[in-house]
Order: sequence, then structure tokens, then C-alpha cells
Amino acid sequence: MVVPEPGSLQSLSLWIGSVAMGLAALKFLWDGWSVRDPETQEYYVITIFVPAIAAVSYFSMATGFGVVSFDAGPGMGETVIYWARYADWLFTTPLLLLDLCLLAEADRNTIYTLVGLDVFMIGTGVAGALAREGQTIRVVWWAISTGALLVLLYLLFETLSEQASRLSADRASLFGRLRNLVIGLWLLYPVIWILGTEGGVELFGLGVETALFAVLDVAAKVGFGALLLRSREVWASDAAGSAAPADD
Repeated sequence: MVVPEPGSLQSLSLWIGSVAMGLAALKFLWDGWSVRDPETQEYYVITIFVPAIAAVSYFSMATGFGVVSFDAGPGMGETVIYWARYADWLFTTPLLLLDLCLLAEADRNTIYTLVGLDVFMIGTGVAGALAREGQTIRVVWWAISTGALLVLLYLLFETLSEQASRLSADRASLFGRLRNLVIGLWLLYPVIWILGTEGGVELFGLGVETALFAVLDVAAKVGFGALLLRSREVWASDAAGSAAPADD
């Protein structure tokens, strides 16, 4: 195990991330505890699991379990990789996409395509992070993963947005805000990766890299969930309206 030095920026970022995610999961759980409508419950179940999974991931990294250190090859040397971060993303990012798809009332093919691209993106990112052949091959894997991300975000902006445009103005507006939040934040992940220690450029150190990822994770997970659930009346009223029997 590689336990972050207590009191370091790296350690503080991981513990703060763990606490923030855990508190968010408890808050979402509290707010949704009394919900009885099945469609509304669906949003809460998905959204609660996002920070809950992230909290466990951050706890594992803070305690030294979710991290490995190895020689990454020529030009890289000893490299610290938080593998639990990728495990977190592998589960939480599809859940975030599923929330967006439910909000947009997306068809199954769109959902499968977005989730498939997302899993491919994370998987190739893991390959890049764990590559031991030096910086060049890591950059190649980064380029493949980033390419998948760009295609995914394009589909969010085009295909999913087109489907959301058929909804009520309030629901479409909420979808647009959440979509823009996801696009804006997710575009920053590969930038931090390539400029930090994992990509080998090392414009900043592991402590700053860890802190930046923590800020992005909290904003992308807690911020997304808070905005979605705070606007419950938008999608809850739409669900109730669609379930209501038509007048004779």
C-alpha cells in the first residue's frame, strides 16, 4: 500500500473528497427517503449511488488501499496511480449518463451507445494509467480515451439534446444545464491527466493533481446530483402528467 503522507495536499484532498461525497450521499438519501412515486424513486436511487460509490473510492485512496506504485518505463520512473479513481469512474459516470438519459427520455439505442462509449473511455484510460512502456504509449492510450470522450460529448450535445428538445420547456432547460455541466467538467479530466504525473508531462505534482481531480469529482457528482434533485418539481410533475389518464 502507498498511504499518502498525513497533512499533505494529497491526503487532505482525498479525505475531504471522501467526507464531501459521503455527506452528499446521506443528504440525497434523506431527501428521497419518503418518496413513493416509482419514477421519482428511480432518479433518487441512481443519484444516491453516485456519491456513495465515490465516497468509498476516496476512502480507499486516502487509506492507501486504492493506489499502486510501479516503474512506468523510460522517461517516467516510479509512478503513483490511484486505480480506485478509475473504478469509481467506471461505475459513477454511466450512472450520471443514465440520469441524463432518463431526463431526456432517450431511446435504448442512445443509452447503450453512450454507456458503451463511456466504458470504452474509462477502460482505455486505465490501460494508459497502468502502461509500463514509457510516456509515448501512455499518450497513445490517452488519445484513444480522449477521442471516445469527444464522441460521447458530441452525442450528448446533438443526439440526446435533440431528444430532450421534444420535452416541456422547463425539463429541456434543466437537461441543458446538466448537460453543459457534464460537458464542461468532463473536458477538464483529460487535460489534468496529460499535464499531471500520470501523463508524464508533470506540469504539476501529484498533490495538485489529486486536488484538481477531487474538485472535479465533487463538482461533477455532488453538483450534478444537487442540481437534478433540487429541480425535482420539473421532472416529477412531467412524470405525473404523463401517467395521468387522458380526459374523455
